[in-house]
Amino acid sequence: MGLPAELLINMADALRGVEYDGPASSINSEQLNVNLLRLADGASIPQHINDEVDVLVVIIQGTCKLFVDDEMTVLRTGMAAVIPCGRMRALRCTMGPLIYLTCHRRRAPLMPTVTSRARMSV
Repeated sequence: MGLPAELLINMADALRGVEYDGPASSINSEQLNVNLLRLADGASIPQHINDEVDVLVVIIQGTCKLFVDDEMTVLRTGMAAVIPCGRMRALRCTMGPLIYLTCHRRRAPLMPTVTSRARMSV
């Protein structure tokens, strides 16, 4: 007996023919939200603060710059990072396409917001 289909992501199938930036597939279990995302070269996720959950980012393919508060970290294929909640964050694809997974504790869907804290240069 295996896992039900709604708890599996076949990354090759999910990404086949995807040419847009953003989510290619998502899984929402009882405890987790998992998203498979794609960004083209130069595309970015704008700076925002997630005050609710820590987020795990796993780079499947490509390279990006991850900005957390005033620090920049380069993430490459095979690397992962945990971004604590409450921190200003942004991401820019520098060698793409960038394919990555995000995973965090399940929560209601939210749109990221930017607070009055100083804006980062992405």
